[in-house]
Parts: sequence; structure tokens; C-alpha cells
Amino acid sequence: MKEAHASALVPVVQTRYQQLIRRIQHLPPSGSRPLTVSGRVAGWVTARAAGHLHGLPGVHIEDEAVHITAAPSQRMSLNAVLARLALSLKDTGCLRSWRNELLDVIGEGRRLGAIERAAVRPLGLLTKAVHLNAWSPDGRLWVARRALSKSTDPDKWDTLVGGLAVAGESLDNSLLRESNEEAGLEPQDLEKRSPLRIILRMHRRLPEGYQVEDVLVSDCVLAETVVPKNLDGEVSEIRLADMAEIRELLETDAFTREAELVVLEGLQKRIEQGLIV
Repeated sequence: MKEAHASALVPVVQTRYQQLIRRIQHLPPSGSRPLTVSGRVAGWVTARAAGHLHGLPGVHIEDEAVHITAAPSQRMSLNAVLARLALSLKDTGCLRSWRNELLDVIGEGRRLGAIERAAVRPLGLLTKAVHLNAWSPDGRLWVARRALSKSTDPDKWDTLVGGLAVAGESLDNSLLRESNEEAGLEPQDLEKRSPLRIILRMHRRLPEGYQVEDVLVSDCVLAETVVPKNLDGEVSEIRLADMAEIRELLETDAFTREAELVVLEGLQKRIEQGLIV
């Protein structure tokens, strides 16, 4: 690592972080209403999505909020109601894509049920994203370029590993799964990683709804013999970037918003530890 490059990075980290916070902390979209699930506050449903929920079993719409519960009179559990709701949003064109993947529905800190991943943004439901900042022994950072086929942020640079925790999965298991799928890493490669920590809860308006997401990260130094290799086809390139390259990626908005947040937090920690001076 060249000292001139590292020193020049410090003010960039501070400035970019302040700018980024303004880009990822938004009030809910205009016309959104609070969403409760089984009586617990769980999200912010967009006006468009709410308009397509009228008459569905287990859905009660009021002027000030939308409520979702099980529908025992129709012999529908909460998960069955949520599945029906997601299909309705799909059929009416409210969903960006269908993933065939279930995420936990969380209300007031409790897991309440599970729903199709594509439906979480129109409903403003909380998601949890796990990331890995993977460093080389000489202080460079592994970064990955998202494939052109990705529905969100195609061709943007990302953390080496990053993905959402799926229904019923612990956060640590989510990180291990994503590390294998996205970078071919095995558990023994990550034995010395730091515990997952929450950076912040992001609130971001998106075309399809509202992103409410806990961003978590773990740090590790990968051994020189470990060379990450993508296995799921969602990454077009993986490479090591030195501090000059990281600065350029930051200043040219080449990272996704989530990846920039994670990278900046990782850089700040290394600055505080004296690893970047």
C-alpha cells in the first residue's frame, strides 16, 4: 500500500460517508401507510400496493394503516395469507420480479411469518443484509462486479460477499452460504472473521417501494492461498483493489449504495486501528 494513497483516502472516507447517509436515509414514499402484521408494526405499504389489497383474506385496510392477520374463518394461516397477498401483487404488476425465495416477516423485533422476497419492498418490510469485507494480508480489499444480468445495480461494484438472510436462517449461516455462493469460500477460510455487526438501519425510497434494511458486516483477512471464485453466476469479475483503486471507485460512484456503506465503514475501522495512516 502506498502511503500517499492511504493518506489521501482519509478525507475521502469522511466526506463520502456524510454524502451517502443523505442518499440512504429517506422518509417513506408519499402516500404510504404503516403496515401491521399480527398486530405488530412491520412495514410501510405503498399507496399502489395498498390499492391492490382490498378484499384479500386477512387484510384490513383503514385510512391510517393496513393490517394483515391470519384468516381462521377461511382456514388460512398467516403464511398462507402472505402467500396469497404476494401473488396478488405479482398479478397486478406491483412486483419488480419474482424470486421464489422466502424472507422472514419481522415486526417489533419478532419473526412473525415468511413472504416471497419480491413483495418486501412494496410492503416496506424489514430485511437483513449480511456483507463480508475481505482483505488481503497486504491491505488490499477484495471487490466483486455485479453481473449485467442482475435486476438491481447491474455492473456496479460490490463487496466480495453480500446478500439477504432468508426465512428461518441465522445471520451467521446466511453469511457462510453467501460466501460460498458468491466467492467459493469455505467455513475454514472465515474462521478468524469478526462477529457480524450492524452498521445501521437503512431507509431508502425505491421505484418498487421502500427499502428498510439492517446492514451487517463481518471483516476478515483471507490467506494468500485463498482466491475467491464466484459460483452462482451473479458476479462478472472479482479482484483485489489497492487504496488508490478504492478511492477511484468511491469517487466515481462505482459501488452500489449498500457496498459503499460497508466499504466506508470498513475503511474507517482500519483507519482507527492504524492500519491505514
